[in-house]
Amino acid sequence: MAPMIDMVFILLIFFLVTTSFVKETGIEVNRPRAVTAAADNRSSILIAIDRENRIFMDHREIDLRAVRANVERALVENPSGNVIVVADTRSSTGVAVKVMDGCRMAGAENVSLAASVSQGSGE
Repeated sequence: MAPMIDMVFILLIFFLVTTSFVKETGIEVNRPRAVTAAADNRSSILIAIDRENRIFMDHREIDLRAVRANVERALVENPSGNVIVVADTRSSTGVAVKVMDGCRMAGAENVSLAASVSQGSGE
């Protein structure tokens, strides 16, 4: 009986270690629609920009000047992770560009802007 319990615990530890958890940005964002949007299931670093141009990462608000440091820290934890900027449709384009620029300066090679998949060709 004891070896079977040991085996169950080993399997439990194995599944916990190999499971990847989905990270959320911490806020609900109304993403713009795009016909050419594609799903990306890789492990990602998510940064959200809401309609008031506030920036969120890991369920907390961060300053625009702190984007680079936060992305650098996240890349240390996940070196192969890509950065996805999830911007609200009413957020400023300038803020999104500055956030993406900060991600690039932090060393992120794959920085993309999130969009919802649109069914039609125009809205």
